[in-house]
Amino acid sequence: MKKACKNIISYTLLSLGAAVMLLPFIWMLVTSLKTPAEAIVIPKMWLPKTLQWTNYVKAWHAAPFARYYLNSLLVTSVTTLGQLFTSILAAFAFTHLQFYGRRTLFAVLIALMMVPGELLLIPNFVTLAHLHWIDTYAALIVPWLASIFTMFVLRQAFQAQPRSTYYAARIDGANDWQYLWHILVPANRTTITAVAVLQIIGSWNSFMWPLIVTNSDRLRTLPVGLTAFTSEVGTNYPLLMAATLFVILPLLVLYLLLQKYIIAGITKADLKG
Repeated sequence: MKKACKNIISYTLLSLGAAVMLLPFIWMLVTSLKTPAEAIVIPKMWLPKTLQWTNYVKAWHAAPFARYYLNSLLVTSVTTLGQLFTSILAAFAFTHLQFYGRRTLFAVLIALMMVPGELLLIPNFVTLAHLHWIDTYAALIVPWLASIFTMFVLRQAFQAQPRSTYYAARIDGANDWQYLWHILVPANRTTITAVAVLQIIGSWNSFMWPLIVTNSDRLRTLPVGLTAFTSEVGTNYPLLMAATLFVILPLLVLYLLLQKYIIAGITKADLKG
């Protein structure tokens, strides 16, 4: 009886938490089907009198969203693959290679994680301006090809791998490169998948950096494209919510497909820490 009561309380609390988390998404979906007047009426109304499905068509044609999708897909794909590649190599170096200043360098990198990203906006922008990379794909991609956080998580995962596996592979004739890509990376695929998904979400939702380094719609990404629904006369909330659904839908699909890997990878990394 006591166990049943605990289960009821646990499920009730989890259900309430889920409802609170889902409420903004439900409000977004409902608002996307309203008229502009219904979206700002006071007191607020949950359901529209007539579902405005045409809002999605209007939102899609209000800005070049097809171009924004291609830009977001390109930037997210390249930065994720580049970040994984550099982080895997760095994590392997910090766990399996002996070189002078390894501990000091790792400590410096961890300290750099404490620096707020906002402090780096101006120096990074000035650097890219000197390189003449403003309003180019290089400005959107190159600064994000490395991540200290990803490197740190992968280092924790690699560090938990038994050293005997490494020595056995070397005795069998495998070099470091072969051991890394044929043994170490496959053995930690859940952690790698988890950090990859986190990077995809961060890159896909990035707003501030693409906004300041791009000047034309040719290079703008999806989050920046949402500003098309805000002007001096106000914000068209139904179209904005409809366009927001375009932005988050790929991430929802990705999470549903890879949620078991995300949970397993984060849990594994936490336990190894």
